[in-house]
Amino acid sequence: MAEVTNELMYELLKRIHHEMSEIKFDLHEIKKRMTGTEEAVVGVNRRLDRHDDRLERIEQRLELRELAEPHAPYEPK
Repeated sequence: MAEVTNELMYELLKRIHHEMSEIKFDLHEIKKRMTGTEEAVVGVNRRLDRHDDRLERIEQRLELRELAEPHAPYEPK
């Protein structure tokens, strides 16, 4: 078995430090990408909300709400 020396310990600590730096960098990149993804999802939700509002206004104008109610079936005249 190899003898544990100060030089060996120093080299191991340098390697660990380097690997930790890489992990830290990767984590920072992941956080940036996650933030971008969250912002994109918020944008999509806003667009969907606007489309829902617009669809509701169109339905009210066309009086389609009455047709969607389950209490009476629609019968054309």
